[in-house]
Amino acid sequence: MSMSNLPGAAGTQSVRRKLVIVGDGACGKTSLLIVFAKGKFPEVYVPTVFDNYVADVEVDGRHVELALWDTAGQEDYDRLRPLSYPDSNVVLVCYSVDLPDSLDNVMEKWVSEVLHFCQGVPFVLVGCKADLRDDPRIVESLREAGQEPVSHATGQNAADTMGAVSFCECSAKTGMGVREVFEAATRASLMGKQNNKKSKKEQKQMAKKEQKKKKKCVIL
Repeated sequence: MSMSNLPGAAGTQSVRRKLVIVGDGACGKTSLLIVFAKGKFPEVYVPTVFDNYVADVEVDGRHVELALWDTAGQEDYDRLRPLSYPDSNVVLVCYSVDLPDSLDNVMEKWVSEVLHFCQGVPFVLVGCKADLRDDPRIVESLREAGQEPVSHATGQNAADTMGAVSFCECSAKTGMGVREVFEAATRASLMGKQNNKKSKKEQKQMAKKEQKKKKKCVIL
């Protein structure tokens, strides 16, 4: 996959697709978009300052103009965020590897919201801040709270449970996996609408089972 911020490549007919990114506040959504679109990591966290952006992406020989829409994850914006969803072709549903609760919220809140407002639109589950999984301070802090960083296997299982078309992990800070996230998203955007693999009711039931497993497996 190649990426450019220039207009469509000469002689190549481009396809326009819309990507929306959702997840808890401070889980790494905006940093992921900024690194992909502008090639630099924002050192200071400011909630949702990312403007809508168009990135030219070429994947599998097809040129795609990918419109990137950032959203605010804070509850204060729950009534405004749905305005971003119309005409979406793919959704990135994000959590932070160093915040297990953010994955719980994906299961309990974000997937339901996406299924409600973006019926049939494929979505990709993304584990952000993967570089923090082995950070001693993070590991110790979570251990004291009876938690641990989200493992790759746990993320993959969650993606399978909720019916995501793909699962990726990345680190906007190091650049690891960023290209792969948008490669997967671009491919998904070209799939068109589909029947969700699991109904909302099934997903809620699976989420509850996952919660019970976690409570039984907490290591103190």
